[in-house]
Amino acid sequence: QVQLVESGGGLVQPGGSLRLSCAASGSIFSVNTMGWYRQAPGKQRELVARITKGGNTNYSDSVKGRFTISRDNAKYTVYLQMNGLKPEDTAVYYCNADSINFRIGNYWGQGTQVTVSS
Repeated sequence: QVQLVESGGGLVQPGGSLRLSCAASGSIFSVNTMGWYRQAPGKQRELVARITKGGNTNYSDSVKGRFTISRDNAKYTVYLQMNGLKPEDTAVYYCNADSINFRIGNYWGQGTQVTVSS
């Protein structure tokens, strides 16, 4: 059984920081492109950031300069460092992988709530 396990969500004040982690769990030997998505109430799930196995990154305009995506291939883990958080960043954050063990598919974490509020 293969799954993505997320952690790090919580409540933070505007301007604060959080670090999200998501690790592929199970018998893992390969994870391809990974990303973070978020979904706010009443809105479509949207891409936040992606990172390839080789470390190439892409960010949505709304988070560029504030968020940093990274990964540790030895741990099969992707991170999202979120700085300068704004109330509009409030959402459920999901991690994603497009291929695990060379099996193509959209693999999703369970989601972790990020709430930015004073």
